[in-house]
Amino acid sequence: MALTPDELAAVVARDIPAGSFVNLGIGQPTKVADHLPESSGVVLHTENGMLNMGRAATGDHIDPDLTNAGKVPVTELPGASYFHQADSFAMMRGGHLDVCVLGAFQVSVTGDLANWHTGAPDAIPAVGGAMDLAIGAKQTFVMMRLFDKQGRSKLVPECTYPLTGVGCVSRVYTDLAVFDVGTEGVLVRETFGIGFDDLSARMQMPLTAG
Repeated sequence: MALTPDELAAVVARDIPAGSFVNLGIGQPTKVADHLPESSGVVLHTENGMLNMGRAATGDHIDPDLTNAGKVPVTELPGASYFHQADSFAMMRGGHLDVCVLGAFQVSVTGDLANWHTGAPDAIPAVGGAMDLAIGAKQTFVMMRLFDKQGRSKLVPECTYPLTGVGCVSRVYTDLAVFDVGTEGVLVRETFGIGFDDLSARMQMPLTAG
């Protein structure tokens, strides 16, 4: 069976090194916060100016003034701090983040990222801080469904949508498989509910089994 977004978020959380400084992009990546163990020492950073963000807030813990960059109510961990958004972007651009986790419309086999616009005339561009994160973080992970509604792979030989960053993605987490991408090709680290041969046939591109 393909993974649900929550199950995939748990896989991403498992792979984030202990003690890392991490930014979680809007959408699916925000779910990663709910799966980080308290002992991980991972410090979550938000574009809107917070360090040491906790899990999503529920019930009586919801504070409408305490949200992540996607306006989702969140909790704070001991030692949390707040600062101007300009300072938050300075952290992103200054190479102070170990990992960022972003969504994507497409990722190329060499790690190019397209996640702000499909190029469609009626589409609303939504770049946000993705360009700064993709280039500024030491590692960029992507979370996305592997195939779009038309059954086309979103991991592609070359992006056809406007690029967010070039050669910036190192790992792609999808509902069917986890891939390492880069100049040496595509390595399949693990699969979910599908065999390697069937995955290769559906994607129609060279894959290497990890």
